[in-house]
Amino acid sequence: MLKVIRTAINYQPKHSADKLQMLLFDINMKLEFITKILFILSIVLLGMAGCSPLERKLLYYPTHHPHSNSLTPWIKDGQTIGYSRQVELPKNIWLVLHGNGGQASDRIYAVPCFSENDSVFILEYPGYGNREGVPSKKSFNKAAKEAYLYLRGMYPQTPVCVVAESIGSGPALSLAGLDKKLEKFVLIVPFDKLSSVAEEHFPSILVRLILRDNWNNVEALSKYNGPVDIFGAEADAIIPVNHAKILAASYPGSKMVIIHGGHNDWSYDGKVQIRNP
Repeated sequence: MLKVIRTAINYQPKHSADKLQMLLFDINMKLEFITKILFILSIVLLGMAGCSPLERKLLYYPTHHPHSNSLTPWIKDGQTIGYSRQVELPKNIWLVLHGNGGQASDRIYAVPCFSENDSVFILEYPGYGNREGVPSKKSFNKAAKEAYLYLRGMYPQTPVCVVAESIGSGPALSLAGLDKKLEKFVLIVPFDKLSSVAEEHFPSILVRLILRDNWNNVEALSKYNGPVDIFGAEADAIIPVNHAKILAASYPGSKMVIIHGGHNDWSYDGKVQIRNP
């Protein structure tokens, strides 16, 4: 009898502990479910808000250090809108739209890729360097259009061409449908559609909810009728080379070149020569 009583007494605390453990587990599951719901709702709300701070943080990486090299400030209406390497009587004018990191004055490394007979103007994006504004698809496209038309007005008798690197291919190709056609595009490590690149790095549902600055380069390039050179990097881990290939395949007559190295290696060792014609 004593043994039975002891067993009953010893079992009661264990039963209570089991109930408590089950209760805590149930609470944790509910909290986890609520957390997931709140996370999804926050993503939806951010997506509905347009270009959100989260999207900007994931997409744009501006720097703001002082200009300290041989490039000349490119000034329009008293504001520095970029940097340049200018020559007398240029054979071509090149508008350069750089990638999503750094700032225009950093791109001095790209200058040797151009002919010594050409003038090069590297656009500073809004919110980059010392330029006022907020980075976004809208502000990039607007800045690109204003810069291109400004150069057209400055050099009415000289070919004006556009070269773009990485995300710069988006605002560059927004110029493809303008009435004042540019003479040539050179696209370096570009993408076909920005969302298709993003989906290689993030879950598709997050891309669809967050990404609003979604350039479609295939659609934009279809509005152009002129020479296009496309350079893709075979070991590109940021914008894999298949995206450049898809873009090239969408535009009959484009010149596709595969170069060695990764996303940021294109300017080394003369891999890319930017010329017109």
